[in-house]
Amino acid sequence: MPQIPRLVAFDLDDTLAPSKSAVDPRMVSALLALLDRTTVAVISGGNFEQFTAQLVGSLERSPDVTEVALERLHLLPTCGTRYERRERGTWRTIYQEHLTPAERDAALIALREEAERLGLWEAEPWGEILEDRGSQVTFSALGQTAPVEVKQVWDPDGAKKNALRAAVAARLPDLEVRSGGSTSVDITRRGIDKAYGMRKLAEHTGIDLDDMLFIGDRLDPAGNDYPVKAMGVATHAVTGWEDTVAFLEELTSED
Repeated sequence: MPQIPRLVAFDLDDTLAPSKSAVDPRMVSALLALLDRTTVAVISGGNFEQFTAQLVGSLERSPDVTEVALERLHLLPTCGTRYERRERGTWRTIYQEHLTPAERDAALIALREEAERLGLWEAEPWGEILEDRGSQVTFSALGQTAPVEVKQVWDPDGAKKNALRAAVAARLPDLEVRSGGSTSVDITRRGIDKAYGMRKLAEHTGIDLDDMLFIGDRLDPAGNDYPVKAMGVATHAVTGWEDTVAFLEELTSED
């Protein structure tokens, strides 16, 4: 059996599942096999409700899941600004780093004004473009429920999203403005990113960062997974959930 790290952390969208879509049954089986062997964490820009819809609900409904396995699962929604752990059959919030009302309002105004200035404000989106997630404000260029295939072709080289991120960051020097998923920009309190979430994992689990592995699809310097790589945590890059599930099946396979 390949050596399994003491903790394996994942991005969610385009790593465990297509953007804002439920995990495939094959992924559920692979994650449960991993949870039988080690601690697992998921860090992504989505809110906790999105985690539930995409991942947690599928795991909880699996006939093969156990409470012991779920208690090994650590969830860090909104890029690590929130931390959920399983205790006595329910999810408990360990911390949540809320934006102040003034920070939230400034983020919402800057995102809309700069998106309009750059010609990136969609007239007929699929759902809301701006979302207040409490600890994070998120811009979704095509709306929260845009089809995956439409999102994939909107900004294939990331130029639109990165232009918006740079423009908004210049207006909000006291906040963290990051490129998110394929069509999104995320804003949190300063200094809070996925590296922050990994440090929190080390603090709360007692597992050293050197004993962790992070798997994500945006480990390039412009990607929101890159802060984890930059801090020196071991990483494994994937291009989609199919890559991830193949890697996990090999990692958990017995000789």
